[in-house]
Amino acid sequence: MELKIFDNSSDMAQEVLTRLRAEGISVSNFTVLPGFCDVHVHFREPGFSFKETMETGSAAAARGGYTAVCTMPNLNPIPDCMENLQLQLDRINEGACINVYPYASITVAERGEKLSDMAAMAEHAIGFSDDGRGVQSDEMMRQAMLEAKRLGKMIVAHCEVNELLRGGYIHDGDYAKAHGHRGICSESEWAQIARDIELVRETGCAYHVCHISTKESVELIRKAKAEGLDVTCETGPHYLVLDDSCLQEDGRFKMNPPLRDKSDREALVQGILDGTIDMVATDHAPHAANEKDRGLEKSAMGVVGLETAFPVMYTHFVKTGIMSMERLMELMVKNPRERFGIELSEDYSVWDLDACYKVDPADFASMGRATPFTGMEVYGKCLMTVCGGKTVYKTV
Repeated sequence: MELKIFDNSSDMAQEVLTRLRAEGISVSNFTVLPGFCDVHVHFREPGFSFKETMETGSAAAARGGYTAVCTMPNLNPIPDCMENLQLQLDRINEGACINVYPYASITVAERGEKLSDMAAMAEHAIGFSDDGRGVQSDEMMRQAMLEAKRLGKMIVAHCEVNELLRGGYIHDGDYAKAHGHRGICSESEWAQIARDIELVRETGCAYHVCHISTKESVELIRKAKAEGLDVTCETGPHYLVLDDSCLQEDGRFKMNPPLRDKSDREALVQGILDGTIDMVATDHAPHAANEKDRGLEKSAMGVVGLETAFPVMYTHFVKTGIMSMERLMELMVKNPRERFGIELSEDYSVWDLDACYKVDPADFASMGRATPFTGMEVYGKCLMTVCGGKTVYKTV
């Protein structure tokens, strides 16, 4: 897959400039980037349209420069059979302005007790995930991997050992101890990754780990790749830029997995630089305002991220010289699309990389407003996004 990055001195500039002017956008300096791909988002339909809809979720994606996303299955009903998956496919066809690829669940109702009807859904699902819950049973995950391998599909795992959670809701670190909060230990994540890697070694299944957050997870995946196992992973911008020293008594800092220690963040950054971590995914997880205004202990877990991902990553890693724009495009375009078999076509977004502003959730297209990046100064404003030849977002 060839990644093309253009500025306003390129041969493509005139074509894009003409389109910008036709859309009423006046700009003298711009950069054209390929359409981003996020393999981990929650658009909340069917079942939770008071949090987000297919229209608002895909509009948020387009505003963030994304032209392809993969939606997680913790919905109502959960897509564990073709009848339930079809409800989501119908909403995608009716409401999405970009390309949306749904996951189906690994187990019935994501309860971890019985495999979903994976064979019936395989043709229509981008992969299988029980996102929001780890599959607790070793034997159930083994069966899922064998069936996924037979079907030529990928297992996309939320890794979490329930018995290690112990009622925690933020990282079990200095902030939790200082403020009397119950913590989530790092082992709750990496222990299940270690188990799953053993099962990948046994079954030969294609396996992808969601939202890794710990240094141990990075090292486990690094070793698995060195061994030649078919393993990839993702992490989110918030885990790369923030850690638990940044926490405030505010629900916008609560997500699962939680913000970890500074040493974890540093290991994640090293992981994206050395290729251990394959892609950046937002885990865009909108909630209603009254679900996120209850402080760290009682707020729902989840933050939004589609509209801030590129500006945050560009500001903290490209402008600072930590990584090249080409590497960022590998993380946000090339690697997710290649791993999940999602074509790029001619989709692109147009950016003013010199635009500097503070993140303001009131500007979001998403119904979700909870982001730990509120008030952060970032560079990079999306001027226009084109998907399938259609303008799906333009700045006002």
